[in-house]
Amino acid sequence: MSDKIGEKSFLRKCEASLNPKSQVRFETSIYTNYTKPENSLEKRPGKKLGKKYFISERFQGIMNKLVKSVVMSFKSNSVQVVCLSVLGFCAGVFLTCLLITAHRPDSRHGVGGLETSAEPEYDENLSALLASVESDIKTADSAVLAGKNSAAGSDGDTAAAAEALINSDTSIVTYQTYRVKSGDMIGFIADAFDVTQDTIISVNNIKQSRLIQPGQYLKIPSMPGIIYTVKKDGETAAAIAEKYKVNAEKCANANFVSLNTELKAGTSLFVPDAELDWATRQEINGDLFKKPLHARYWLSSNYGWRDSPFNAGSRTFHGGLDMAVSQGTPIYAALEGKVTAVGYNATYGNYVIITHHSGYKTLYGHMKSTACRTGNFVYTNTIIGYVGSTGMSTGPHLHFTVYKNGKTINPMTVLN
Repeated sequence: MSDKIGEKSFLRKCEASLNPKSQVRFETSIYTNYTKPENSLEKRPGKKLGKKYFISERFQGIMNKLVKSVVMSFKSNSVQVVCLSVLGFCAGVFLTCLLITAHRPDSRHGVGGLETSAEPEYDENLSALLASVESDIKTADSAVLAGKNSAAGSDGDTAAAAEALINSDTSIVTYQTYRVKSGDMIGFIADAFDVTQDTIISVNNIKQSRLIQPGQYLKIPSMPGIIYTVKKDGETAAAIAEKYKVNAEKCANANFVSLNTELKAGTSLFVPDAELDWATRQEINGDLFKKPLHARYWLSSNYGWRDSPFNAGSRTFHGGLDMAVSQGTPIYAALEGKVTAVGYNATYGNYVIITHHSGYKTLYGHMKSTACRTGNFVYTNTIIGYVGSTGMSTGPHLHFTVYKNGKTINPMTVLN
């Protein structure tokens, strides 16, 4: 009997192992018996724990597959190439930033050049021309008024006669005053009064067109032209008109002189329809010279007064610009001209001097080495030397000086 009971229990176990539903019930019962806590208020806690256990196993399986897929993808040649490319790009950017930082000019270094304890004196009186022009204008206005009075006759209507005379004779130059407004430019003002930019620049003796200020008064003539100052005794209105290729009679009438009247040196005339020469226009507009360094540089010292880099606590006048840049950077001629000096001295080290037209000269100092000879004619694309730190210098830079008729001027006023 006991053998039969043991046989039946064995058969039931076998059926349970073959039946999936029975197996699940069997496993669940195991979990339930194992996880059921004492005095628990929850119903069938073992079932919930079994579900969590199943989800965690599934999640772990997904993660294993994902890791395997990533590992297998890295073994692919295309992915390896992409990864190596990204790493190479990042390394290149890092090295480039490192090199730029290492070669960046420091504002505390790269200065030098000639220093003086006082500002250089200038013999040229820039207001003399304007004063003489105003004097000539007053004289011309007096002559015009005299003509108006005689033309008025016995009726005594001087104003009406004067206006009639002006309107009938277009060769007479009259002037009006214009006050510069905010945002005005010489070109806009010239267009508004139907004259040329050269006219406004010349009549008002403007040396730097970029420096006109709101509130400044300008004289505007009634016709285009420029002011000419007689260079030597004996010049005539006819000769001046021939020089500028304009109408001689119109030039003589505008200045109340005859065609062949000999004029004294220093006399100023208004030459109708004449224009400034190219060099003068470029100079006034600040576009005469090109920068001698075509690479990026740091302006380590301006023209004018500065704290001396050689004598602590003293203020000195610096006669040029200091452009700090890496040693060996090519230096170009700022304007075409003839090389008149190549040499070395204690102040500028290796230097080059170039003579240009219209009384201009430029000096390039502290060169590592020069690349031209005296007598060479150079252009703005000609390399004349390389940046260095020779002479009185605290670091690699170019000292650039501009001379006008033997006197230094601020290079920033003529650099394009």
